[in-house]
Amino acid sequence: MAEETKTEEPPAIETITVKVDGREIDVPKLTPDWQGNLVPTTVLQACEHAGIEIPHYCYHPKLPVAGNCRMCLVHVGMPGRPGPDGKPPMNEDGSLKIDPMVLPYERSTPKGVIGCATNLIPGMEIYASSPETKEMREAVLESLLINHPLDCTICDQAGECKLQEYSVEHGQAESQFAEYKVHKPKAVDLGPRIMLDAERCVLCTRCIRFTKDIADDDALGIVNRGSYNTIATFLDTPFDNNYTLNTADICPVGALTSKDFRFQMRVWFLKETDSLCTGCGTNCNTVIGSRENTMYRYEPRENDAVNGPWMCDSGRLNYKWIGREDRLTEVQGASGWATAITEISGKLEEVEAGSMAIIGGARQTNEELYLLKKLANKLEAVTDSVPRMGEGDHLLSCPDKNPNSTGSRLIGIAGETLGSRLADIAAGIEVGTIKTLIVFGDDVTQHGISEALLDQLDLLVVSDILPNATTAKAHYLLPGCAHAEKRGTFTNVKGRVQKFMKALEAP
Repeated sequence: MAEETKTEEPPAIETITVKVDGREIDVPKLTPDWQGNLVPTTVLQACEHAGIEIPHYCYHPKLPVAGNCRMCLVHVGMPGRPGPDGKPPMNEDGSLKIDPMVLPYERSTPKGVIGCATNLIPGMEIYASSPETKEMREAVLESLLINHPLDCTICDQAGECKLQEYSVEHGQAESQFAEYKVHKPKAVDLGPRIMLDAERCVLCTRCIRFTKDIADDDALGIVNRGSYNTIATFLDTPFDNNYTLNTADICPVGALTSKDFRFQMRVWFLKETDSLCTGCGTNCNTVIGSRENTMYRYEPRENDAVNGPWMCDSGRLNYKWIGREDRLTEVQGASGWATAITEISGKLEEVEAGSMAIIGGARQTNEELYLLKKLANKLEAVTDSVPRMGEGDHLLSCPDKNPNSTGSRLIGIAGETLGSRLADIAAGIEVGTIKTLIVFGDDVTQHGISEALLDQLDLLVVSDILPNATTAKAHYLLPGCAHAEKRGTFTNVKGRVQKFMKALEAP
């Protein structure tokens, strides 16, 4: 009789019992911080666990805590100090006595604490919705709005602005401020991809912490004093690294905006579709923003197993080619799709075994590569994919600039090394043993198969999106679809299979 295998149960998660607005909840004692290290759970996280939103500007779960916006102020009550007997004070009903934290100089006034940086203590009571807490939020918000311009109608952040949302939810109807507003620089060219409006900045320092701690580029800082504080670069040097556009994503107001998307489209008109970045083998999770079959922006979609909430600028801006005017839209070599498929099928049936090659681009989906491999097996064709290598970095950008090299290898289109069979294919064409070539999504003339060799083929079938030297030599040219115009899956460099959805119709 086979011995039963015992599965080890995961260790129990230690919890803390606290009260949030009178409701007792159990929350984990430790929570991962921005680096993934387990640290004590905070008041703000406990409120989120209880389903209560605490407004905040400077706090971001993937950045170091700064605690400078003060929007997350709440009142808390703490168990009393143990008496001489070592036991905490108790109420008459036997429950733990909770004393509200008060200001030391005015014992009747409750003291607020910032939820993002205050650790939980067993028995703590959090008053997230008390009148005193709401009054503190109103005061903080009024302070932030003192010098803020009232230009929501022309602000590019409208519809996604936390200052706008919190003003409605937590702000006052009228301001007590009667002085002139402090004016700061507007439309500052901070770098090649980022614009700064210093008047809209609430000095949350998210951008500063991101560039220093995540992008490893200590480029941004605060200059001047008091109400004249502004974000700037050292000696006005251009803000230029491969992750600058993430600062526009995490900016809670309209201070930092993307030059690429600035004034292009109101966000409430955009249709959002889950997708993947095709700029390299990382396959960052993304959201495509489109309207009326036009793509307006790429944004990162949070996935801690792949890219977190970030993506590189080169990948984010790698979509303009989808709308190029020279897109291939018509079948060439036949009067239409039906005729082309019929004629190509007939010619493939006459191909001798071993006299054909298929080059399936590693920018195609797993599903497309599987079908190409199935065709290759039937016709005994040699297959490969074109390699694309470049520079990577310490964060997300991968040296493999194909989005699906791993998929091509696993499915069997390419060998262990992409492109290792291209020289054999070129030699086969030259000596006449390979007479038919199918190319999907690659310009093979840049990878050892010259135009002169393509002229020697009896049949060249090409499917691509943009014109190139290979498409110009095709006997049959079939227009392809960009990743935004289809759905499927990619396999990233770590072997993770991820799906993406169709956002646009192909032209």
